[in-house]
Amino acid sequence: MESPELSFTLAYIVLSFCFVFTPTEFRSAGLTVQNLFSSWLGSEDVGFIQYHIRRTSITILVHSALPLGYYMGMCVAAPEKNLGYIYQVSDNWRAFLLLSLCLQLASWIIVFYWSRGRWHNHPISKMLQAHVQPPFSSWGSVAVSINTEFRHIDKFATGAPGARVIVTDTWVLKVTTYHIYMALQRDCHITVTESTQHHLNPDSASPTEILTLRVDSINPAVTPFNIKLNSTEYAELREKLRAPIRNSPNVVIHQTLSELFLETFKAQVDLNQPYVLPRGQELEPCIGCMQVPANTKLVMLCHEAETDDDDSDCQQCHCRPMWCLLCLGRWFASRLDEQTPETWLSSRVPCPTCRAKFCILDVCAVR
Repeated sequence: MESPELSFTLAYIVLSFCFVFTPTEFRSAGLTVQNLFSSWLGSEDVGFIQYHIRRTSITILVHSALPLGYYMGMCVAAPEKNLGYIYQVSDNWRAFLLLSLCLQLASWIIVFYWSRGRWHNHPISKMLQAHVQPPFSSWGSVAVSINTEFRHIDKFATGAPGARVIVTDTWVLKVTTYHIYMALQRDCHITVTESTQHHLNPDSASPTEILTLRVDSINPAVTPFNIKLNSTEYAELREKLRAPIRNSPNVVIHQTLSELFLETFKAQVDLNQPYVLPRGQELEPCIGCMQVPANTKLVMLCHEAETDDDDSDCQQCHCRPMWCLLCLGRWFASRLDEQTPETWLSSRVPCPTCRAKFCILDVCAVR
């Protein structure tokens, strides 16, 4: 029969795991450091660096308090052990209490040291100081640059709370439980070092491919770090990165059916008749991504193609150019039946704006 002491020990291990890794159930219930101390942490969008300096500090204090919290919990859950009377407990429990108190005291000393000089000694501040070079005059100006770019809506962001990957116009960031790794895009080169497949979704026949990328900087003061992301996000990451990406030997990145379709979609649009923009008409930003000009126009041309389908149900679209090629391709792919990929190229979907049906042959690049 399992002893009560072993049961409580297992309960403590589970509790520690929950605080460190914050699974979905605890995040949804609000039991995270970010939610419990939100009033002191402030807003991540307003001050990204300041927010994470405070978050990592309070996380260390909370996690280092878990052993002491376990001892106090045992005082209540197992009163027959007399753990509240320190001179009556066994040497093992006394040593555990001493270590718990030392761990909590050490964490407070570390956080107090970090906070000296307006958090000048914090590891995140040290990392910022490694990037003090023109055009940055101080680590504070580096922090301002990151804070400003984090507020941009066009940043790339992915990953779990304990291993987030954020790429802005200038920076590559990895946010972990206790630290932030950062590198300037202009100083770094990225290498795909590993590709692993996992069957994470039982409803999907194809496995999920996880890529590991190593970020190295020519700045010797910047520590190299690894980032992980889903292969489906790799194309979006490459669009945001200005730094070159290299593949290690024997690392193969498998493309999904959707990615292969998008490549075919782009190739077919290049073969279609272009649409000449009328004189005086200006291209507006794509309403899908708001990052690039709208560069496609739907013109019913499939009836002019030499096909056996004389009963085409495509319709003329009268919308002005409003979408870029990539966003329109993603829209087209999102409307297709995943169970019948052999019909994708001949499918017709509604225009995302006016709902007029079109096929791939009707998509024209704007010239």
